[in-house]
Amino acid sequence: MFPRIVFMGSPNFAVPILQRLAEQYNVVGVVTQPDRPAGRGRTLTAPPVKELAVKLGIPFIQPQRLTEPSAMSQLEQWRPDLIVVAAFGQILKPPVLNLPPYGCVNVHASLLPRWRGAAPIPYAILHGDQETGITIMKMDEGVDTGPILSQRAVPILDTDNTLSLTIRLAEIAAELLPETLADYLTGKLTPREQDHKQATYAPMLKKEQGELDFSQSAVSLWRKVRAFYPWPSAFTFLNGKHLIIHEALPIAFEHEYPVGQTLCFQKKAAVATAEGLLELVKVQPSGKKPISGPDLINGYREWGRIVLPHWEESTRSG
Repeated sequence: MFPRIVFMGSPNFAVPILQRLAEQYNVVGVVTQPDRPAGRGRTLTAPPVKELAVKLGIPFIQPQRLTEPSAMSQLEQWRPDLIVVAAFGQILKPPVLNLPPYGCVNVHASLLPRWRGAAPIPYAILHGDQETGITIMKMDEGVDTGPILSQRAVPILDTDNTLSLTIRLAEIAAELLPETLADYLTGKLTPREQDHKQATYAPMLKKEQGELDFSQSAVSLWRKVRAFYPWPSAFTFLNGKHLIIHEALPIAFEHEYPVGQTLCFQKKAAVATAEGLLELVKVQPSGKKPISGPDLINGYREWGRIVLPHWEESTRSG
């Protein structure tokens, strides 16, 4: 069956893409990240794409670096006509990019040139974008700079967080990729250069970026909570201990409370921000299970008298 395709990907986002690709094309090999420790027990865990490759009976490799001689040797043995990449986690060098006759095609979770880089979905939510989408592009040596083959836009809902939006975008990508490849491989698609002047960047998130700064607006903090769920999680400090914020809502309410003041607002756990209040809908105290905002109030008698840290008081970076 023509063509021979090698798929490169690692996380859950890539799973439905590989599934759909394997149903319609001849996927001769999979390249994914090595197994890594995960969870509290730091158990060695396989990337989701490896698990699917095993289920589908597709040969796979897990190199630390694609530049390893053994990895390049295996790629050459697979003789791919095309390499498809979706959230692989490694930058492809010229020897790989130039190996298949049809080059390498990347499935990227944004409307390029907006949000090039490792974390396009969180950054779209964080910056209040009204829409995002999937871009399928032909790869070059830059980071998400190659010419565009196709795009499909979707609205970002107020109820979306990074997890829910990732799931939606993965399904859209799984639909768009086979359609795009059908035209690309038959010469019906002409790659379109990106407008590089419009590029924005979404670098990898760091855990410390999740700390909430209540001197920002409630809307900004609400976006941050959604953008950082499920990883690395938004958080603050309550009595010197981490309080992870899983869900929050902005409340448009003019007030004169100190920034960071905890409140029982209409029986809701809330915090005063520079503009409005932030309702804490679902939180997780350090070492405990997630609880609701009302349970937080009931569990911390001092709630309502505490002022949570913000940048005027805190030296922690965010």
